[in-house]
Amino acid sequence: MQTETLIGIDFGTSNSAVACSVGGSVRLLPIEGAAITLPTALFFNAEDRSTHFGREAIALYLAGTEGRLMRSLKSLLGSALMQEKTAVYDGLVSFEDIIARFLHELGSRAARELGRRPERVVIGRPVHFVDDDPKRDQRAEDSLRQAARAAGFRDIAFQLEPIAAAFDYEQRVARESLVLIVDIGGGTSDFTVVRVGPDRATRADRGADVLATTGVHIGGTDFDQRLNLERVMPQLGFRHTGAQGREVPNKVFFELSSWHLINWLYAPRAVRQAQDLRTSYAETRLHDRLMTVLEERHGHRIASEVERAKIDSSVTDAEARIDLSCAEAGLAASLSPADLAQQLAALLEPVVACAHACVKRAGLRSGDLDAIYLTGGSSALRPFQQALRRSFAGVPLVEGDLFGGVAAGLACG
Repeated sequence: MQTETLIGIDFGTSNSAVACSVGGSVRLLPIEGAAITLPTALFFNAEDRSTHFGREAIALYLAGTEGRLMRSLKSLLGSALMQEKTAVYDGLVSFEDIIARFLHELGSRAARELGRRPERVVIGRPVHFVDDDPKRDQRAEDSLRQAARAAGFRDIAFQLEPIAAAFDYEQRVARESLVLIVDIGGGTSDFTVVRVGPDRATRADRGADVLATTGVHIGGTDFDQRLNLERVMPQLGFRHTGAQGREVPNKVFFELSSWHLINWLYAPRAVRQAQDLRTSYAETRLHDRLMTVLEERHGHRIASEVERAKIDSSVTDAEARIDLSCAEAGLAASLSPADLAQQLAALLEPVVACAHACVKRAGLRSGDLDAIYLTGGSSALRPFQQALRRSFAGVPLVEGDLFGGVAAGLACG
């Protein structure tokens, strides 16, 4: 008799990962070539009426192929937009349907690795999909469950992402430890204080080992939006004062810097509204750039440039260039380590405060922790790690598998 395969899916705002558990052994699955992560992106190719996923989806869009790019879909969970329909090459589809298509693709890629399609799945979820609104939070989980069912999964369970990361971290500790799990993803920052250890790992019920969980709806896409607004959007007219002494209305700039809202600005009505802003500009060259970006659909290209510059500046601790030649030949912006730290400071403050709230809720002081375990791509950002070190002085920071740790923990069941 074949052992039924369980997979864990880390459905992320920016990237997703899949791990499997067969006979008690957990491994991450390659789901795009040799890569264990797949950018959470779909591209509806209007030229040959096909759907593409991950890096291929982004590459086709950036190459100028006609179609729709969808990213940051997780950010819509819990909102009224989930049941709204949007036009793609094969008709009108809801955003819940689009998430179902992505989950189905993850299942298909897992099946190619495993030899059969898995029906049992544990899907990660943030501590809060929506802050301070339990009804909307439950609606978000219900939507994700329905999408998973539509994707072909029969047995669907959910686990908090930071708890899944704790299970992954536990595989590498030799003694019992008190650990703060820090999971900074694309859309949320989640924290768990948990007791881990070789003896505890064998227990069927781990409820007593989870001392506290907290979360805040701030993550990597919020960092990207802030950097986009402050370093790029002024070159398109953000905070520009017109001839009548008033600033250009800023709604278009906030939406153009938000991954999950960019597509809405390409609709004819939105383009006309942006065109009507011209009278608000004293320097019409800025408006020309804005209209070029909207009419030629370069919003996602710019967002990708900002994300890349954020990562480059953090990794190299040097200034990174943001190429804006799609808006005007030779146009560029820059992002220095000092800019990165300055612009992210206001967002990082509530994230670090949420970490402290988790420790306090567990009845502990920061000095009681044996380690802080980092997972989620945005936890690698230099300003964030520096803020943690200042705030949790003396507590070791352990960088785990930033993109695969949650999926591996989910597959533990």
